[in-house]
Amino acid sequence: MRSSLLSIFFFLAGVLFSSTVAAQDAKELYSTANNFIRNGDYSNAILVLNQALQLDPENFEYKKQLGFTFYLKGDLNKAKSIIEPLLNSKEADVQVFQIAGNIYKGREDWKTAQRMYARALKKFPKSGELYNDNGNLQMNFKMYDAALRSWLKGIEEDPAFPGNYYNAVKTYEYSNDPVWCILYGETFMNMESFTTRTAEVRNILLEAYKKLFNDPSLFDSVIPDEKSRKSRSGNDFIQAYRQSMGKQISVVTGGIDPDALLMVRTRFILDWFNFYGMKFPVALFDFQQQLLREGMFEAYNQWLFGPAANQAGYKAWVALHKQEYDAFLKFQRNHPLKPRPDEYYNDGRFTLANAGY
Repeated sequence: MRSSLLSIFFFLAGVLFSSTVAAQDAKELYSTANNFIRNGDYSNAILVLNQALQLDPENFEYKKQLGFTFYLKGDLNKAKSIIEPLLNSKEADVQVFQIAGNIYKGREDWKTAQRMYARALKKFPKSGELYNDNGNLQMNFKMYDAALRSWLKGIEEDPAFPGNYYNAVKTYEYSNDPVWCILYGETFMNMESFTTRTAEVRNILLEAYKKLFNDPSLFDSVIPDEKSRKSRSGNDFIQAYRQSMGKQISVVTGGIDPDALLMVRTRFILDWFNFYGMKFPVALFDFQQQLLREGMFEAYNQWLFGPAANQAGYKAWVALHKQEYDAFLKFQRNHPLKPRPDEYYNDGRFTLANAGY
């Protein structure tokens, strides 16, 4: 009896040891495959991932990566055959839906992609990535309003994801009201600070301020009445913002440049926190106020607007204020802007100014 029990014990121990070794080997193969992917060697990545799946055939991550690698290689049919079954898995995550969306778009299977994103957003209603991808699909159909609504919903549900801000800015660039272009543009630049998209948005942001102060209605901004002050609707927020900015008209009579914007934005922040800071808390304005208190607001404004306004002037300013500028960059790294989920004031109103998108 004892010998039988020992035999069973050693058999089970052997099985456990073998499965542990196999799992370790599979993980090593998976790591090797990822290195091949990073180097663009998709054929070898596929070969190694298949070996990993032989050792661990039910591993969701390995299957997902295999499907993604076939997508990267351009074999959309094979990628689809691997990824589609994973969408029904209990382990299905945001990433596998994103991969599926890219495959469907690559195959120009637009209707399937639309249905898939609708399904994905029901499962992951807080995913900024999925709202972003869904909006991009809708923009391909020139469904401007629908795309913008998707990106705005992504900002509302997942304010820490930068992609929706970028796409919203690109859309608002062609609108009749530059306010959200300004607010989302600056927010995006703080979240994605040193990319080609940052440089693109920097130019849009500067032009949006010019557009704002070229709007005659800014002179006639009406102070929200007492009833409005008790509301936190998007329209009331915009009204309050324009009213505070309208007070700064005299500062820009000589044109819009970094120096003028430094004065405008300094006075705006002081005015905002005197009248609207409690009613409309905004992480971006809190961040600006903190930089003012730390004596870094000028360096921050140079970083925001200098390269777009005058590259030579910006470089000269940085050379003369290197210590101050470096201190700001360090502060920005250590104290990043973090938008908060309870500060969504956009009511989605949007009028396309032209058809140039």
